[in-house]
Amino acid sequence: MPRTVRDVVFVDGVRTPFGKAGPKGIYNETRADDLVVKAIRELLRRNPDLDPKKIDEVAIAATTQIGDQGLTLGRTAGILAGLPQSVPGYSIDRMCAGALTAVTAVAGGVAFGAYDVALAGGVEHMGRHPMGEGVDPNPRFVSEKLVDESALFMGMTAENLHDRYPTITKLRADEYAVRSQEKAAKAYADGKIQQDLVPISVRNTNEAAGETGWGLVTTDEPMRPGTTLENLANLKTPFRTHGRVTAGNAAGLNDGATAAIIASEDFARENNLPVKMRLVSYSFAGVEPEVMGYGPIPATEKALAQAGLTIEDIGLFEINEAFAVQVLAFLEHYGIADDDARVNQYGGAIAFGHPLASSGVRLMTQLARQFEEQPHVRYGLTTMCVGFGMGATVIWENPNFNAEGDSK
Repeated sequence: MPRTVRDVVFVDGVRTPFGKAGPKGIYNETRADDLVVKAIRELLRRNPDLDPKKIDEVAIAATTQIGDQGLTLGRTAGILAGLPQSVPGYSIDRMCAGALTAVTAVAGGVAFGAYDVALAGGVEHMGRHPMGEGVDPNPRFVSEKLVDESALFMGMTAENLHDRYPTITKLRADEYAVRSQEKAAKAYADGKIQQDLVPISVRNTNEAAGETGWGLVTTDEPMRPGTTLENLANLKTPFRTHGRVTAGNAAGLNDGATAAIIASEDFARENNLPVKMRLVSYSFAGVEPEVMGYGPIPATEKALAQAGLTIEDIGLFEINEAFAVQVLAFLEHYGIADDDARVNQYGGAIAFGHPLASSGVRLMTQLARQFEEQPHVRYGLTTMCVGFGMGATVIWENPNFNAEGDSK
């Protein structure tokens, strides 16, 4: 019996505040799975009309699937969050695009009719599990020259991308980074970010003073709102002598979690759930692993072609800022100015942080807020580069679009 493809919508999304990885970070003594549990519980609290028994799937991504990020997180986090045992779950790994892939994976199930509603998200606790922990890359990658050794180090791939785009100088990257910090600070000041943050109780230990206590995390820890070009000018370039990539124009090492509700549009409306975005198309693409940051370009080209759209149809961009050069390469390819007002209006990962597998849903929650505020915009996209040479793009339609307004 032939099936009809159903419209898929982004109902709601939340995230924890993002923290700095390491012993001094806010989540140093917080489990990764507990961060996911808090996000799931907050989604259910915010959407009381969603009967947990109706949830068909929980897909949770993590890049380093060991320890408290292992054990089939979608299933275990669902049980810990109090979902009925009838709700299944699973884990995903597509490195930085983990949560984005969780969304597209369950979206495919919704469109096909296998699910009516599902939860999707991601977590990364880079303090407990540094990037590459427990990984044993096959020696053939380098010995048989399948990839250059630099492909195994994300910062080196960013330096390689600078080489490919010689017009993207360190100054341009630093200028972009300053704008990201400024936009993030303004978004906080305007109350744009806090609406989708889940406050997290954390245990704090001051070993020097012999003190232990509890605190409540309500804001992102990595932000540096007072950043200036002068601050960034003399930072070390750890991936290459006299290089261009620094801690100031790249996302840091971070901890955090995200979660979202994805449903068929009919189910959402029948169950009195919000419809914040409508899925138009999505695509993944592979590129040379040595220039990972190039990935969003072919992924976007594929997603636009699938949707029958052009880049001029996109009124809002949420581009993950793993590195400033990666965003600037995307913008340069499409002839978009470095400071185009459509791009990352609330700031990006350079300011908020990038807990690898969780970041895709952060892009979506920020785009959904912008859609709500800007009904004249019809289409937006979320895109990111992915480790070992990939890109991922999702195009969304604004359900609040006013056809009488300017759609761009």
